[in-house]
Amino acid sequence: MLIQAILKSKATTGVVTVKPQASVAEAAKLLAEKKFGSVVISADGETADGILSERDIVRELAASGAGCLIKPVSDYMTRELVTCTSHDNVEHVLTQMTQGRFRHMPVVDRGRLVGLVS
Repeated sequence: MLIQAILKSKATTGVVTVKPQASVAEAAKLLAEKKFGSVVISADGETADGILSERDIVRELAASGAGCLIKPVSDYMTRELVTCTSHDNVEHVLTQMTQGRFRHMPVVDRGRLVGLVS
């Protein structure tokens, strides 16, 4: 099975993103409202600049306290993204996610963000 099959089965198309200058509190609110585990950070809404997960937020809260909530997500996002394409095999992507110990992977086709799989 290909990643595109997973994307087609989703109720909504596209990817919810936040801008790099958004606060961690704004991102946390979005994650809670949408019941997402992570959000893609994108300056233009089309390319993935980074990703921020619930775990990233919790780790920073534990390390530095509530003051991190007013800081921009760009301070805490993962910048070195592992991505896949819609034509990648699901088993291969799952293996990458397991080996990399992460649960969300942006789907990028021709440099453009087209989805997020978890």
